[in-house]
Amino acid sequence: ENKMSFLPQKEGQHPSRCPDNSAFKQQKLPAWKPQLTIATVLSTFFLTGAFCLSVGICLILSANRVREVQIDYSDKCSDCSKLRENSSNWNKECHCSVNFTLKEDILGDVFMYYGLQNFYQNHRRYVISRSDAQLLGRNVNIEKSYCAPFTTYQNGTPMAPCGAIANSMFNDTIDLFYNLKSSVIQVPLLKTGNSWWTDKNVKFHNPKAYNLSSAFAGTARPPYWWKPVYLLDEEDERNNGYLNDDFIIWMRVSAFATFRNLYRRVHRIRQFAAGLPAGNYTFHISYNFPVTKFKGRKHVILSTVVWCGGSNPFLGIAYVVSGAAATLTGFVITAIHLKLRKKKTYFQK
Repeated sequence: ENKMSFLPQKEGQHPSRCPDNSAFKQQKLPAWKPQLTIATVLSTFFLTGAFCLSVGICLILSANRVREVQIDYSDKCSDCSKLRENSSNWNKECHCSVNFTLKEDILGDVFMYYGLQNFYQNHRRYVISRSDAQLLGRNVNIEKSYCAPFTTYQNGTPMAPCGAIANSMFNDTIDLFYNLKSSVIQVPLLKTGNSWWTDKNVKFHNPKAYNLSSAFAGTARPPYWWKPVYLLDEEDERNNGYLNDDFIIWMRVSAFATFRNLYRRVHRIRQFAAGLPAGNYTFHISYNFPVTKFKGRKHVILSTVVWCGGSNPFLGIAYVVSGAAATLTGFVITAIHLKLRKKKTYFQK
């Protein structure tokens, strides 16, 4: 009957639905079927466990070598926080200072981060509220983008950049000072070279024009910004407009409500060539970013990095737990195998 299905069909008969007589369609292709013996199973579990445990311990030890100082300035700048909660004070400046002490030197490259707590960037409406075509420097109609309601003003002037992400950009200014007995030295900080190369050179471009002010002519800053996008860095035109490092870093949203973004790097020159020496320091903060309404907190973090990144033991703990689980499973299988083999030997006798 099976052979008859491959015979030519006569006129008026329906064509056969049987598959062709080929090795692939008849499922006759050669295949490799592993023979799972007790030796291969146990060796797989124990080798996997040993590998995961080794990697996990290395990651945890490396993460423990990271030096980190975290300062919460939400309460220490409470006067500025109250001022910022009133939107009518948007044009009033407010400064505060936070003192801290480093008991030991922080050697090597030191990175400064700002941290936000309880700020949800993972809401879908927030994540898509941007125009990638606009950020590439193209002349586009942003009213057809997902930027609404941050697209145009009532008089029709388009916002540059548009969208909720850009409008909520972190805009506190943080300076670090080293306090000596005889003088106060400002720690030199690098504000460029902090963003991803692909972002700086591929995803973000300024509109082409004679200069940036003419490139953004006919546009206006987002409602919550103090100055237009072409004045984000008046000292370095390569770090201005859509190519500003602080802006690029902010536009890469976080998946969690508590996160940190790279803000500056300590420039290793003069007395800071080896890092930050022990002593008394002060953060001078220009407080602009309000967080009280959504019960948020703000931090500034000084941290070093190692080969596996910053201070984040989660990956190492995950490897250790996985390795311990694989090793424990191997011992359980070994115990079951020995028990069954002993019982089998007993009944054979």
